[in-house]
Amino acid sequence: MRPRSPSVRPSLPAVTALARRRPRLRRGLLWLNLDGQRLTDLCPADEIVKVPSMAESITEGTLKQWLKQKGDYVEADEEVATIETDKIDVAVNAPKAGVLTELLANEEDTVAVGQDLFKLDPNGKAEGGAKKEEAPKEEPKQDEPKKEEPKKDESKPEPKKEEAIPEAKSEYRKPDSAQPAPKAPEPSKKEEGKTAAQSPAAAAPKGSRNETRVKMSRMRARIAERLKEAQNTAASLTTFNEIDMSALMAFRAKYKEQVLKDHGVKLGFMSAFVKASTIALREFPAVNASIEGTGTSAEIVYRDYADVSVAVSTPKGLVTPVLRNAEQYNFVEIEREIANLGKKARDGKLTLEDMNGGTFTISNGGVFGSLYGTPILNPPQCAVLGMHAINDKAVVTADKQIVVRPVMVAALTYDHRVIDGREAVSFLVLVKKLIEDPALLNLYN
Repeated sequence: MRPRSPSVRPSLPAVTALARRRPRLRRGLLWLNLDGQRLTDLCPADEIVKVPSMAESITEGTLKQWLKQKGDYVEADEEVATIETDKIDVAVNAPKAGVLTELLANEEDTVAVGQDLFKLDPNGKAEGGAKKEEAPKEEPKQDEPKKEEPKKDESKPEPKKEEAIPEAKSEYRKPDSAQPAPKAPEPSKKEEGKTAAQSPAAAAPKGSRNETRVKMSRMRARIAERLKEAQNTAASLTTFNEIDMSALMAFRAKYKEQVLKDHGVKLGFMSAFVKASTIALREFPAVNASIEGTGTSAEIVYRDYADVSVAVSTPKGLVTPVLRNAEQYNFVEIEREIANLGKKARDGKLTLEDMNGGTFTISNGGVFGSLYGTPILNPPQCAVLGMHAINDKAVVTADKQIVVRPVMVAALTYDHRVIDGREAVSFLVLVKKLIEDPALLNLYN
């Protein structure tokens, strides 16, 4: 008999390597060493990453795009997917570095908060053995000598094409006299009339007549739903007034260079309208209110603060980030906050905190050339102020002189269930008064 060889205890790295070579041994198996002692799970199962919580009011979204694919290596906190909600796009990041082993949803699928989204192997490596390697650069190939094509052997004559004999040619050209070709029947007068009537319709139309169908995004669908809700629920009414912009334009021309130099922001008209609106909201709190509940249990909520929603146009639609506690800001602070929110909106980086909780909205259609307009309510808010384009207009002054002044038409749409006509008109008149005399903006504060 051969002597029995002494037992060899495998090392821990050897066992780990064995598990990695055999995938069936990797998934959460417990191992025993040679002494029968229980080891920890040497190769833990893939980590399942779930759809993150997005906001208290949002329970699901649409998987818009996978930014990584199965087998890709990702760093910790690297963006893997984008989920579109009815308000913003939410980025889903990898909780730790590793390799994506499985994608558990397809693009355009509806995914719920807490649903399994993808699997991540923290011990995995990128394909090719390295986490991130640059593709090897191809060395320029040397020009290879061109191979000479073999010359044709001119000594051998080319085969001649066979020509048809003259008799065959003549027979081919002659029509068969014994069997004359049948003539097409002549159209009747009725058929001629039909053909003449149908010929214009049969002509192909000039130019392109293509149609493109695009699925409505979740955000656009939510915007449509909210706008229709505002029309069906609120008792909307709009009041207008003309504002002489001469004084504000002179104020801006005087200080814009200094503000840009000292604070690095551009002084526009929006800061003055936000400032004037917050003052007017304090004077007429119903314009800053909202309705909560329905029927006999409904309540009107009044506020002593102004969270102003500023409408910003983006490629995905109109969004309204919120300038919180706007009544506490000066001109420069308002312009800086609006610039920051506008940039985040255009870059698609607005958060739900940036969007929720507005109490009053200002929309500036004038930047697109709008002369008049009736802005629609942004529920559950009860009022929205619309700014429009500035145009030169003949104005009669207090001393009966006709002069040309830059004039803007301002519109206030309000919910008549909460705001009386007197309050709405008085609110807009006060805004007009403050804009036409910007010095009053500081006196009210």
